[in-house]
Amino acid sequence: MFGLGWLELVIILVIVLVIFGAGKLPEIGSGVGKGIRNFKRATKGDDEIDVTPENDKKIDESQED
Repeated sequence: MFGLGWLELVIILVIVLVIFGAGKLPEIGSGVGKGIRNFKRATKGDDEIDVTPENDKKIDESQED
């Protein structure tokens, strides 16, 4: 995993605990999880967003006939 051993991971965890404190870790974890989830959803979604108002859609459909 990125060439990190267990000792490096422990050191990183200790540094994060010192900087943010134990009380903030669940909030940070949930924020990271939500960010990853939103990123995955955005990459799987449609590339285009239809922003045409409903009134214009009805006019366009009637002109196609």
